[in-house]
Amino acid sequence: MARIDTNRWSVEDSVDLYGVRSWGKDFFSVNDRGHLCVGDQATSSSIDVKDLVDEVVERGIDAPLLVRFSDLLRARIDHIHGAFESAIGEYEYQGSFRGVYPIKVNQNRFLVEDLVSHGGRYHYGLEAGSKPELLAVMSLLSDDEALVICNGYKDAEYIETALLASRIGPKVILVVEKPSELPHIVSISRRLGIRPRIGIRTRLSTRGAGHWEASGGDRSKFGLGAREILEAVDYLAQEEMTDCFELLHFHLGSQISSIRNVKDALREGGWLYVNLVKKGIPLRYFDVGGGLGVDYDGSQTNFPSSMNYSLQEYANDIVGGMMEVCDPAGVAHPILVTESGRATVAHHALLVVEVLGVGELGVGQLPDKPPEDAPTVLGHLFDTFHGLTSKNLQEAYHDAQQYRDDCLALFNLGLMSLDHRVLAEDIFWAICRRSQQLVRDLGRTPPELEGIEKALADTFFCNFSVFQSLPDSWAINQLFPVLPIHRLEEKPERLGILADITCDSDGKIDSFISPRDVRPVLELHDQRSEEGPYYLGIALVGAYQEILGDLHNLFGDTNTVHVASDGKGGYDIEHVVAGDTVRECLRYVGYHRNDLVAGVRKAAEKAIQAGRLTRKDARHLMQIYERGLAGYTYLERE
Repeated sequence: MARIDTNRWSVEDSVDLYGVRSWGKDFFSVNDRGHLCVGDQATSSSIDVKDLVDEVVERGIDAPLLVRFSDLLRARIDHIHGAFESAIGEYEYQGSFRGVYPIKVNQNRFLVEDLVSHGGRYHYGLEAGSKPELLAVMSLLSDDEALVICNGYKDAEYIETALLASRIGPKVILVVEKPSELPHIVSISRRLGIRPRIGIRTRLSTRGAGHWEASGGDRSKFGLGAREILEAVDYLAQEEMTDCFELLHFHLGSQISSIRNVKDALREGGWLYVNLVKKGIPLRYFDVGGGLGVDYDGSQTNFPSSMNYSLQEYANDIVGGMMEVCDPAGVAHPILVTESGRATVAHHALLVVEVLGVGELGVGQLPDKPPEDAPTVLGHLFDTFHGLTSKNLQEAYHDAQQYRDDCLALFNLGLMSLDHRVLAEDIFWAICRRSQQLVRDLGRTPPELEGIEKALADTFFCNFSVFQSLPDSWAINQLFPVLPIHRLEEKPERLGILADITCDSDGKIDSFISPRDVRPVLELHDQRSEEGPYYLGIALVGAYQEILGDLHNLFGDTNTVHVASDGKGGYDIEHVVAGDTVRECLRYVGYHRNDLVAGVRKAAEKAIQAGRLTRKDARHLMQIYERGLAGYTYLERE
């Protein structure tokens, strides 16, 4: 069993251990009961997550459970808009700010409706990157002052829909992603008699930083190069539509970890804006795209899962940077637009999973000495175990590895019995455990022993699918904060990794945030069945994870609850969205309920005729089968 020291412990120790203050900012805390709390600390509103989970489970809404905290979404909107308003006031910037949310980050209807409602005071807009997204946006946004930014590749139907949408409310801007789109926009707008609002995405030479740095640079997928932009300007002049060119746009990619890349891109994009205005283009908007990061690990560095700048620094650099290029050139300050998606919605969602069981490395009782008939190498392992000290730690660990390999070789040649092999394995792992303790006592880890914690870690099996709920954890090794949602007043006694319930070896989480580096293990508690379920929370999962999740093993969407503080120390459950049923997931891949039931019923009838099944058992089988089709795809409580 992988354990850690169990001296006196407090809630503050857990807060430090799991880095809650670092990544949680003003939204996550731990109360005196040792429960994780979520809410906007600025308004002193906080929701006890364990109490919430217990309540919804009593209602029959089981984990895995995605909890959306509406207060956090609204607070992030306020924070982003407030940071830009503060920068505009401090620098005496003469333009204004418009926030735009790209719904590709999370298209959930309740979320987007909440964002539009709360963001209405700021004229928050929406970005669509496809025809389906545009159709959704049209039904949600009616503010005449808000922007609808139409990105992505466009066919004639997309363009026509966007132009007609401009007649029913918001300012719809068609952003040209490739040169061939511009003639289509001009042709269709003339046919409809609608003067278009046109934006052009520039392909900057500046690259981003982090996992998505390829979104920028000379060879990026989207946008027009400098020559292509000049050609587009000439084309618009020939068509007498220069006045339609209102917005210049660039995008460096998601989760920009370094502010230096933002500054470099702003300088390049800013001078391009100035030069176009001086050519007579009546640009009004300068759209810096998305990329505002989220500090997932709380390190405040340029590590891919972090960011080495604050929200206010980001806003200050954009506002001040545009003034630095516009003022010397005598160009009016544009309306600044950002498409911050991840930074807007990541914080508001928490995934709660239940630990089903713990797999630990089993080691039997060791004898004082090897059996008399044991091979010599087994005696060497015993000598290494008994002679292990902090002074010979590395040498002994290397010897143990060699002796273990020798034992396996003897076994594979038929020269070692199974009993002796098991004993050799037990001694080796006992050496590893003692080595681990000596490493802790030393306060430093020799390079050769860096993998020992992971090798000895227990496996905590959890009722969820990494591929459905945390696809970025699997695909790009994205780090998310993970911690128990309760028992945080107790010192965790075990070191473990998390495994999901898919039949895939990649269905696990074995990298965790740490103040100094990524850790291969997480401190967790013993699972005590008499105390009820043991729940873990995975935070900051509101961006991309749901929409990118797949149906590996046909595990579908989890149950979801939307909650908000009631302003009286409690909370209101605003929405409950049931997770996918087995029937729904099967339908996604072409299996329909009536066909399935008919097929099983036919097989049952044959079994009855053959005497393998009674009519009573057949009826029970069909009841179980139909109940299974209507049930949750994840493991359910009895």
